[in-house]
Amino acid sequence: MFARLAAVDETSVSLRIDGEPIEARPGDTVAAALLAAGFQHCRTSAVSGALRAPYCMMGVCFDCLVNIDGVGNRQSCLVPVREGMKVELQRGKRAPVA
Repeated sequence: MFARLAAVDETSVSLRIDGEPIEARPGDTVAAALLAAGFQHCRTSAVSGALRAPYCMMGVCFDCLVNIDGVGNRQSCLVPVREGMKVELQRGKRAPVA
């Protein structure tokens, strides 16, 4: 569905997704980095556990929710990658902070 264009800039940004190191392009969103790294989904729904993946890529649908640096329910399509970022796939409903 999504395909990368040829690289213009050869620099990269290092981040971790569920502990796995990946390289992204500067200017990528977290959702774009997930898709480029081969992730098939980024969260499971809170009710049925169905797999959900980035869909609209512009912040309308909320299917791309992930945990970023310990903060849950972040729309990965709206957050640019940055060096050292820690992303976790979101599984079900995020538990409230105690």
